[in-house]
Amino acid sequence: MPTPTQPLSPRLAPPGAGVPALERIIGGLVLSLRRRLGTPASISAQFQRERQEIAALRGGCDDATLGARVLIPRLRGLEDSSRFWSVWMTLDHLRIVNDAIARTISDLTQNRMPEGTVSTAAVKPSDEVGREVVAMYEASCERLAALLGSGADFRTALRYAHPWFGPLDAAGWCAMSAMHMGIHRAQIARILLDARRGTA
Repeated sequence: MPTPTQPLSPRLAPPGAGVPALERIIGGLVLSLRRRLGTPASISAQFQRERQEIAALRGGCDDATLGARVLIPRLRGLEDSSRFWSVWMTLDHLRIVNDAIARTISDLTQNRMPEGTVSTAAVKPSDEVGREVVAMYEASCERLAALLGSGADFRTALRYAHPWFGPLDAAGWCAMSAMHMGIHRAQIARILLDARRGTA
């Protein structure tokens, strides 16, 4: 039988529905501030801190806990459709987005416009992902961290649009990478908290 925190099929907004307008505006202002005031070193350090905190959160948890989908309240910066994920699903999403951001930064710093358009609906995880995602997620973190520490000039003339925050240069996408990790670190913490409450 489903528990109150883990219904079989919760009613959620469709993928790509976005977040409330005010939240999007505030998020854009925060991102702009981090882009302007942050340095490649400080953004890289923030990214690594979030990565370490995610590792600490999942450390010691068994496969059943990490693979359990848990319905959580919607957190700031999180689409409604992302509220019913497992920790492994969240890592899969981070893997997808980290690699997409790395490709975008690489293209912009080489004065190439990335192909296509960014869609939040297109970066949702597989609901069948398992322990194998951990290595793939860590590899995506390594690739993105290498770019953040490459010494490239991220203040590019070329810009590529984020669906919520509009056109961003490579520095904006660097700032986004750390900010995005923080949103989903909070999500993982809440998934594990609610999972423990559900089994208490």
